Parts: sequence; C-alpha cells; structure tokens
Amino acid sequence: MKTIMNISKINNIDAIESFLEGNQAIAFAVLGDKHERYKLVQSTLIRLRYITLSKPHKGMVIRFLIKITGYSRQQMTRLISKYMQTGSVHWHPARKNGFHKKYQRADTLLLAQTDEIHNTPCGHAIKKICERALHVFGDARYERMADISVSQIYTIRKTKTYREKRQVFTKTQSKKSAIGTRRKPQPNNKPGYIRVDTVHQGDLNKTKGVYHINAVDEETQFEAVCTVEKISEQFLLPVLEEMIASFPFRILGFHSDNGSEYINRRVAELLEKLLIEFTKSRSRHSNDNALAESKNGSVVRKIFGYGHIPQKWASKMNEFNSRFLNPHLNYHRPCFFPVVKTDAKGKQKKHYPYERMMTPYDKLKVIPNAETYLKPEVTFKDLDEFSMLMSDNESARILNNERTKLFNLIFERCAART
Repeated sequence: MKTIMNISKINNIDAIESFLEGNQAIAFAVLGDKHERYKLVQSTLIRLRYITLSKPHKGMVIRFLIKITGYSRQQMTRLISKYMQTGSVHWHPARKNGFHKKYQRADTLLLAQTDEIHNTPCGHAIKKICERALHVFGDARYERMADISVSQIYTIRKTKTYREKRQVFTKTQSKKSAIGTRRKPQPNNKPGYIRVDTVHQGDLNKTKGVYHINAVDEETQFEAVCTVEKISEQFLLPVLEEMIASFPFRILGFHSDNGSEYINRRVAELLEKLLIEFTKSRSRHSNDNALAESKNGSVVRKIFGYGHIPQKWASKMNEFNSRFLNPHLNYHRPCFFPVVKTDAKGKQKKHYPYERMMTPYDKLKVIPNAETYLKPEVTFKDLDEFSMLMSDNESARILNNERTKLFNLIFERCAART
C-alpha cells in the first residue's frame, strides 16, 4: 500500500531520517519545472537551517533533496554551494548562442549535390569548383561555399545532414600487420619448412561448410590435411598443434598467405612457443605460396570435391584425414620434384624429370643427414615398418572405400533431414 506524503511537512532532521530509512512505500511527485525545483531546494535549506547542521546531517539533507528533485549528486552539490555563497538558489535560463552559423543546411545539401556530380573529389578540388561556380559561372548559390576552407569541407561531409543526403562506399582498406616476416621461405634443402593454406568446402543456403587446413613441406612435399568446423581461434589452434605434431621431422618454418586466420597474435604466440619461424606471402608474388595452392587442387579438391559439407562433420572428416588420407599422401603417392637449371643469362627454370619422381617419404630418406632432422622419438626403422604395412594399391583402395563410406554417411543423413 502506498501513502501520499506532503514533503512540506518534513521540517526537521528526524523526519528526514524517517523518510530515508522508512520501509513503507511513499508516493510523491518530482517537480517538473526548474523554477519550482530550485525554489524547493532553497526553501528546504532555509527551513532546515542547513548552514548550522553537522556533517552527517548535511549528508542526510543532500540525499533527501536528491530523492525529491531527481537531480544527480553533482548537480545538488553545485546548487548547495551556490546557496552557501549567495544565500539563494535561482534558475537563470541560458542565453541564446551568440555565434552565427555561417554554413546553413542549404550549403550542406549543395555540397552533397556537387560531390555527387563530380564523384567526390578531394577537398582542394571541390573548393576550386565552388569558387569557379560563383566567380566564373555566376551561380549565386555558391556565395558562401566559395570562401569555404578545405578542412571545413571534410567537416561538413561528416555531418548527419550530409550523410542523409549522400552515402559514399569505399573498399575495405588494408591494414598493415607486424606479425610474421614478409618474404619467401628459404629451406636451403632442409625439411621442416611448411606452407599452409585454407580450402573452404562450399556454402549452401547461406550456411558455411567445413574448412580444410592444408600444410605441405616445401622440400619433401610431406603433407598434412586437417578439417575444422570454423577457422576461428577456438577450432584452428588445436588443429595447428595437431598438424605440426604429425610431421616426422621438426618444423622450422611456417609460411602462409595474408589471411587473418593465420596472421593473428594467437597463432604467432603458438609458433613462437614452438620456436618456428613465421613468414607470410609478399604482394604481387603469387608463387610464394604456390606449392600449397597447387596441392589444394591436386589433392584436397580431388579427394573431397567442391560440394557443401556441413560443419558438424568436421571431426569425422578430420579422423578420416589422419587415419587414411595423410598416410596415403606421404607414403604411397608419388610426387614430382623439380630440378632447377640456370641459363647463361642467369634465368632459373624448373624441370620435373621422371627419374626424380618419388613419394614424400622416399624424398625425406635421400636428403643428406636426414636422421638429424627427425624428431627425437622418431626413427627411420619405425617409419620403414609403417610404410611397408600395405602396398600403394592397397592403400589407395582403402582410402577410396573409407571416403565412400564417409560421404554416404554425410549425404544420407543430410537427405534424411530434408
């Protein structure tokens, strides 16, 4: 139940204390007119003899006035300070702004129209156009705009009136990042320098599919394909660690394009922790990451195609990659390896002789001092045994059968849902 309280009857500290600490709901109207509010503040301070009160009692009065006027504590403190200095609290309306606004709404609309006609030139150019419109062609509408400064033009372009009349859309501006070194990897005939790229598995009805992370060692063409649900840090970082751990040799370099899924602090911190050099592609050098991009087409697209695969199947596909796809690529799929020849003019050209064709694992074994690049827990004896568990044909047959099973599972479930 609410009771209506007459504030004018509160004329002592005990009444104020009861008002502030009372548990009963009290309804009172906060005055809406500033004259009345200021008058109420002044009368209350006089009635309660505010100047003579102790500090705790003054605090109670301030809380009481804040509650009945709706003012903030800062505003109430200013009003009380004014009362202490002058003995009164009066509201004086602010004077009208004495500054004359030089450029009116019509000038803003005129600038928007002129910008649209001339396709938004720079500020100096539009200033000259306004000057010529008045002095050369006698257009009186530009009388004020002819004297406008360049900085004022850019200020007007940011105003709400201008933006309501005209919107300008530009391409997303590139942003420089200090993460990674912008240069081509230099493996110097050593394994452990991988190139990484992302392959998206199609969209369907504005729904994203899975993402494949494809990593290829430049020297041996050892390859690791992993599949993630999304390329955010939550999904990407664990897969990168898994992928780096899957190579039998130590990873010394990590090269990617300039995509934000790799050029970020979390990936840089992971690579720094593992003592891996981080490089990224240079602009106008399409060959910097060409090896990974060529493997995207000859391996990833050839195995998985271009069709949409829902993101929820990422874990199943990643299991397929680690158990069947990656072992087949590295131990049973032959690759061409280039021989670089330099002509008399110093131009280098790559040749791919048939004699140099071998599996990535065979290439690893023929590298001088290959044992020194292996991880401490890995030996060639174990790798040889693993590579001879099945023939190339048997490995390919198992890969195809498991891929068919996986695709049947995925697309049968998707068909059943639709």
